[in-house]
Amino acid sequence: MIVIYHDVGGCHSSAVAANIHINKLPMDILPLKEELLSIDTFDNITKNDLGKLIYIGRDEFDSKVYTLCRRHWGKLVIPAISDLYKELNGDMEGLFLANTSPSVNNIMRIGGFSSRVLGLVSFGRPIVTNGTLKAYYDIVDIVKKTKEYMRENIK
Repeated sequence: MIVIYHDVGGCHSSAVAANIHINKLPMDILPLKEELLSIDTFDNITKNDLGKLIYIGRDEFDSKVYTLCRRHWGKLVIPAISDLYKELNGDMEGLFLANTSPSVNNIMRIGGFSSRVLGLVSFGRPIVTNGTLKAYYDIVDIVKKTKEYMRENIK
């Protein structure tokens, strides 16, 4: 099985969600800033990573967990991934696509844009880190719903 957490930038909400999913980050307590910053992909996606699946690890269901920076092309990229998976496997069973964009707040947008787009990492990274901590439990909710769906649908 495959789980893909996706969002515009691929390195904040999706990175945190994927690491929560594989139990590298806690679900029940707010992590320290240092814990977020220790995630390999947190605020570290480059232009070369756009549109690529980035492997994060395996979960308790032995599913492979990935992140995806899809930019603002979600309406194109997600159906393409779904159609390809369906073509290769005959159906959608075993593919879980989780959009983490609803958890992104304006603090994250400002910090992420400053760090990743403008290249002002020393300015933007602390901002996006604080914004991510504010959104943390919204991200946890997305992971919980994803795992709940998986439990109900894994055969």
